[in-house]
Amino acid sequence: MFQSFETTARPEQGPPRLGALRKLLSGAGLDGFIVPRADAHQGEYVAPADARLAWLTGFTGSAGFCIVLPDIAGVFIDGRYRTQVKAQVDLGHFRPVPWPDVKPGAWLKEQLPAGGQVGFDPWLHTKKDIAELETSLEGSGITLCATDNFVDAIWTDRPQPPLGPVTVQPLDLAGESAEAKRIRLGAELAAAGQDAAVLTLPDSISWLLNIRGSDIERNPVVQAFAVLHATGRMTLFIAPEKLSDAVRAHLGPDVTLRPPAALAPALRTLAGPVRVDRSTAPLQIAQELEEAGITITWGADPCLMPKARKNAAEIAGMEEAHLRDGAAMVEFLAWLDAEAPKGGLTEIDVVRALEGFRRATNVLKEISFETICGTGPNGAIMHYRVTEETNRPLRQGEIVVVDSGGQYVDGTTDITRTVAIGPVDPEAKAAFTRVLQGMIAISRLRWPKGIAGAHLDSIARYNLWLAGQDFDHGTGHGVGCYLSVHEGPQRLARTGDVPFEAGMILSNEPGYYREGAFGIRIENLVLVEEAAALPGGDAQRRMLDFRTLTFVPIDRRLIDASALTEAERTWLNAYHAETAARIGPHVSAPARDWLAAATAPV
Repeated sequence: MFQSFETTARPEQGPPRLGALRKLLSGAGLDGFIVPRADAHQGEYVAPADARLAWLTGFTGSAGFCIVLPDIAGVFIDGRYRTQVKAQVDLGHFRPVPWPDVKPGAWLKEQLPAGGQVGFDPWLHTKKDIAELETSLEGSGITLCATDNFVDAIWTDRPQPPLGPVTVQPLDLAGESAEAKRIRLGAELAAAGQDAAVLTLPDSISWLLNIRGSDIERNPVVQAFAVLHATGRMTLFIAPEKLSDAVRAHLGPDVTLRPPAALAPALRTLAGPVRVDRSTAPLQIAQELEEAGITITWGADPCLMPKARKNAAEIAGMEEAHLRDGAAMVEFLAWLDAEAPKGGLTEIDVVRALEGFRRATNVLKEISFETICGTGPNGAIMHYRVTEETNRPLRQGEIVVVDSGGQYVDGTTDITRTVAIGPVDPEAKAAFTRVLQGMIAISRLRWPKGIAGAHLDSIARYNLWLAGQDFDHGTGHGVGCYLSVHEGPQRLARTGDVPFEAGMILSNEPGYYREGAFGIRIENLVLVEEAAALPGGDAQRRMLDFRTLTFVPIDRRLIDASALTEAERTWLNAYHAETAARIGPHVSAPARDWLAAATAPV
């Protein structure tokens, strides 16, 4: 199996490691040190060699950081992880800090009132993050110091960096040759008066060069750095062991290959101006250029927007992947409905069965993230990962949340369904219906061009807010095409400031979580498209809308149909009818019978 169920968080190991780190910091004359989740590539998912936050604290979430001071160690976590962190860290030595409600600068000023020196590894923090923290510390006497990594100094059995083999992404799936992409983006640099751009994001480099990798579990990206020149030529800094002769031939003569250790010296030889993304590039990149007297132009990674706007081939691949994955999901849900009433199923059984149905497609490359399967109170842990220790049986009267996805060579999927195990509490049913109304509202949206996710996020929450409820995560994230399941820069969230454009793919996943009781989430992936003109609409006003890519039934047993508006009921029935038509021909006869019942009109 791709997924395992061992417990990776070791809270008991945190205190001695924390003590060793504090001793080292004291000897270096530092009052603190910042330990981020991020690696040098600022990826959400990190290799074992870069899992410093988890190694030190026990916290395994995909976002957060720790600030270690002499008498307190704060673990900063957002709303997704405020339940999880309590079980994963030693609360006698680490204090959870609700972030971003509490900013690190304000926290430091409170904990170090007399000032102090706080160290950080400049390879693990961006220019933007450090500049914002320095601004928030003005007048406090607290200074930030770029240092070596003190966690690495005490992590004596730290794993080696990954050396996963690289593969070529076929042109018929990529839709544009790597050479054409390099020349096109290089011309944009030249038009902006820039000689080169430094690329540090693995998914950007993988997309640009039409390659995929296996350095990070669940994400088929290649860990590397690169410099793209205005001429379209490129220097790729990558461990040579990752490259076969076929991949070297694919990259061609205009891509110069260098080992990762050559990056810093090479940066000092660039002509400039050099574009650097202050939001994603390590601060060390800028320091190398500045010390060499090379002009920096701060600007977005040139791959971000072209990668986010999927071309026709990528969209077609994502559609095929979703049909295939939808069929696997229907087989799974039919199995679950047949087996759950018998009793005896556990969360691990469910995860194993679902992966088995995806594997039965014979083209599954990986799961796109650790499957989240939580029943009853475990469902309220938004990013719950079941282990042998936490594994819970599915019980009558409870609901189970299953959030999962697959990596296929033609696309990446991400879907959540919440399923009833027997009759459920009316409050849970009412909350599920409100979440469904939010998902339907996003699905039906039309909006003028230029609108970003921050403007649309609240629409998914309207019915929940009327009931005094909400959820502590964004409504949606970007999704890559056989790349990272979480892809920027677009977000359907309060923090989403990038206007949506045709070709972008996002998740649509409102939820509701009652700690200690249950969790609810419903998720489809949607594609941004140009909206058709409407009679009476402004002819000059260009509009966008969403087209749903995911076709899997939504559990009708959890819906209070009387609470739906006529428009909501019409959308749901049309969605289910289309699901039956699209998925029915691709499933077994028993699953087809189940599908017909599951998609009956409400």
